[in-house]
Amino acid sequence: MFENMETVYLWVVLAPLLGSIIAGLFGWLIGRAGAHWVTIIGVGVSFFLSLVVFKHIVIDGAPAYNGTVYTWMVAGGLPIEVGFLIDKLTAMMMVVVTFVSWMVHIYTIGYMHDDPGYTRFFSYISLFTFSMLMLVMANNFLQLFFGWEAVGLVSYLLIGFWYKRESAIHANLKAFLVNRVGDFGFLLGIGAVLLYFGSLDYAQVFAGAEKVAARTMSIWPGVEWPVITVICILLFIGAMGKSAQMPLHVWLPDSMEGPTPISALIHAATMVTAGIFMVARMSPLYEYSETALAVVMVIGATTALFMGLLGLVQTDIKRVIAYSTLSQLGYMTAALGASAYAAGIFHLMTHAFFKALLFLGAGSVIIALHHEQDMRRMGGLRRYMPITWITSLIGTLALIGAPGFSGFFSKDSIIEAIGHSSLGVAGYAYACVLIGVFVTALYSFRMYFLVFHGEPRMDAHTREHVHETPWVVTGPLIALAVPSVVIGAWYVGDMVFGDFFGRAIFVLPRHDVLGGLAASFHGPWGMVQHAFFQPPVWLAAAGVVTAWYLYMVRPELPGVIAARAGALYRFMVNKYGFDDFNEAVFAGGGRGLGNLLWRIGDVRLIDGLAVNGSARLVGWLAGVVRHLQSGFLYHYAFAMIVGLVALVGWAVFWPVE
Repeated sequence: MFENMETVYLWVVLAPLLGSIIAGLFGWLIGRAGAHWVTIIGVGVSFFLSLVVFKHIVIDGAPAYNGTVYTWMVAGGLPIEVGFLIDKLTAMMMVVVTFVSWMVHIYTIGYMHDDPGYTRFFSYISLFTFSMLMLVMANNFLQLFFGWEAVGLVSYLLIGFWYKRESAIHANLKAFLVNRVGDFGFLLGIGAVLLYFGSLDYAQVFAGAEKVAARTMSIWPGVEWPVITVICILLFIGAMGKSAQMPLHVWLPDSMEGPTPISALIHAATMVTAGIFMVARMSPLYEYSETALAVVMVIGATTALFMGLLGLVQTDIKRVIAYSTLSQLGYMTAALGASAYAAGIFHLMTHAFFKALLFLGAGSVIIALHHEQDMRRMGGLRRYMPITWITSLIGTLALIGAPGFSGFFSKDSIIEAIGHSSLGVAGYAYACVLIGVFVTALYSFRMYFLVFHGEPRMDAHTREHVHETPWVVTGPLIALAVPSVVIGAWYVGDMVFGDFFGRAIFVLPRHDVLGGLAASFHGPWGMVQHAFFQPPVWLAAAGVVTAWYLYMVRPELPGVIAARAGALYRFMVNKYGFDDFNEAVFAGGGRGLGNLLWRIGDVRLIDGLAVNGSARLVGWLAGVVRHLQSGFLYHYAFAMIVGLVALVGWAVFWPVE
């Protein structure tokens, strides 16, 4: 049936694009139902074709495909191409992206039912899926950059989807500008790749990595840097923006201004996973720079701990989950720094399912409470929304790494890998990710208890009308809950400790921490049993118990603790002052510089000198010249004589040679 796999690869990306174009340009003609059907069918086709690709590449063991779809142009001997690299890493990412996106599309029917921008939203999220697929399927840096910028553009459109809200416009502009900072480094990295490798094709670049690793470059006189280190750090700056690592994380919490379905899509399967995927894809480069790996590990571990702490002081249900995403992205990034790329990508996969589940569960609650997002006005929803309650519990258990759930297998693998890393910064990173386990459990079950247990705190009218959401909302919750439970145990042996990814991920023998841990792996059940003798499980349990005591037994204590914490609590509520610093230094400084340049350049030089100055000069000259027009004939005759004398004098004293 699918003898020509190249056609299958092409339709995986074209199906969502086609649905997006039809819904976007002809939504007025096909109507709301037509818009959601054409995009859902498009992404559904992409998902089922991704399963075909997964079977072909992973299950059947077919060789990886690396080919050019078409050559756009050739510039100076450099081919600018659109091409696909379909290996096991790509095949897994294709299935995750399309499945989560498909569930979000279906869920959107219920969530956006009454929104006037219904058809526009479906067009955007389908275009988002196309952009992410182009990114993960790319076989060259230029196409990677196209997908990279495309997901940034569509995220800008979606975060500011409700463009009449000033907060939404502020949030999407913030996301756009912060990502431009990261993308500047990313573009410099790609430029350095072209300069030193002479190609943008992955295969050629990776083949020359060891040779280029021996070269150095001078960034400033007298200081030599390894070329591979500079390239990897520049590329990682791009990943810091897209995957929201400190200090380029500030845009992600504000992205909650967009509708909940897009929050789920951004946080689970598209934009924020792009940076993690990119670093894993570039493993043949990163393996030759321990400096770059150390930078990646420190940034990731710091983000994992300190962003998780901010989840403890949030009252908006979506923002708690947003800070959870930041923290979990930190775990993935720290794993990449430990050369445990497979563990980082495995956590990306499991996280996609349970994070989408948590966001969509939060959306279900928001719908039921008439778009209320403050957890202080919730409580007791377990009795009203049983499906949302149980699926949210599954997502929460997966998030904290409860033994047997998908997040347990991926997160514990990361913690073990970091603990066995030989990098000098591994001790710091291990402490951060270990403390982060307790923090994750505390803020996760704080949210769970405040929303679903205790006494209802909503107003009487809302309490009378609250009920479970329709099947287009709860159906995707159930579909996402299943992999949130089983996918970890199913694939941990192959993906983390086996050779699932094959040549798609490259690790030098001296960095192979997962290979060293594989000897002590005795299957999923053995991993569960072993976990009860390790700190992470007990730290997670302590976090759950602490949350239960603080928010169910002694609900007055959190307020007392916050009051006594004083400045520290305010510091955390202010998000460590990052927003204030950016506003004062970068935004304020930018506005001040712009105002200065406007006054000097525009007002004084352009308006004052060039425009108004030239007008005044012409006026002055006109005033002088008009005095020569006296109207007397002898004045004109005298002027002619003077001119004639001057002309004769010039001819006599400066004759032409």
